[in-house]
Amino acid sequence: MPKQLIATAPRQAALREYSDREPEAHEVKVRVEYASPKHGSELAEFRGESPHIADYYDMEWRTFLPREGEQTGSFGTWNLGNQWVGVITEAGSDVTGYAVGDRVCGYGGIRETHVVNAIDNYYLLKMPEGMSWKNAVCFDPAQFALGGIRDSHLRVGDTVAVFGLGALGAITAQLAKLAGASYVAVIDPIDSRREAALRVGADAAFHPLSDDIGLELKKATGKRGVDVIIETSGSEQALQSALRGLAYGGTIAYISWARAFKGGLDLGREAHFNNAKIVFSRACSEPNPEHPRWSWRRIEQECWELLKANKINCEEIIHPVIPFEESASGYEVYVDREPDKSVKLGISLL
Repeated sequence: MPKQLIATAPRQAALREYSDREPEAHEVKVRVEYASPKHGSELAEFRGESPHIADYYDMEWRTFLPREGEQTGSFGTWNLGNQWVGVITEAGSDVTGYAVGDRVCGYGGIRETHVVNAIDNYYLLKMPEGMSWKNAVCFDPAQFALGGIRDSHLRVGDTVAVFGLGALGAITAQLAKLAGASYVAVIDPIDSRREAALRVGADAAFHPLSDDIGLELKKATGKRGVDVIIETSGSEQALQSALRGLAYGGTIAYISWARAFKGGLDLGREAHFNNAKIVFSRACSEPNPEHPRWSWRRIEQECWELLKANKINCEEIIHPVIPFEESASGYEVYVDREPDKSVKLGISLL
């Protein structure tokens, strides 16, 4: 029987067998070649720290409300993973838009096969010949990176700093250059991440534990500070440094899904004196701030085109790549316990 990666308990993963099935008339079966988890919101669920466990976000009230009854979560059945790339091996009789042999990308857990609706399903994405699987599985973070760029109102010639170089920040730094930034600085404590960002176009890189980031950003811009900051780390110390390095009247687009701050944020300092603006950006929140011209679907479409055209380089973002057989221990180490050893984990099923 085929296997899938599941969460058996908070911070514990395992490979378990599952029952496969044949596709129905409207479906295709895909043999998965590569997959990747989501290191942000999925990790919060894996650790048992997500606000969605005890509460839920009510769309009518637009606020978190408590769930009723005992909350046990989905541990023991939850298929870990976010996106996959594979080849269609079977197609139902009603399927006309896909064929056996097509290489596709989709959303779903890390497992050997997926059976997917193939009629009017935008999220079963055809991959053109030559498209990197690493670019494909970065479709999700790319959406939130692009949303942050747009919500920051970055314009040609602006100076930019990106805090945090996980997949989200690494893609954001590249998009800032594509959007016309004249200077892009990146900030992360992990040497390999900073070096990778410099290789694909960042102008400067700083270490937040050894550099006074705010002062360095002021020095790099003739005391002015950067026009735009994209904050992806979720750290209160990073936000404090961002406020210190931001130009007067500049904008911070906060795209990280932060946890509760425990101290270190002082809004009585630069934030109070420098007319700072903070926008909390989430690409999938509707209506989009630029509705009706822009929507989450338009952001998705633009990101997929950029990834297909290799205008975003994800080769060093998917790191490391480990065999499927090692995915349980690899998930626990690279995603949860020692995230400094990875950027966005890749899983090979070949």
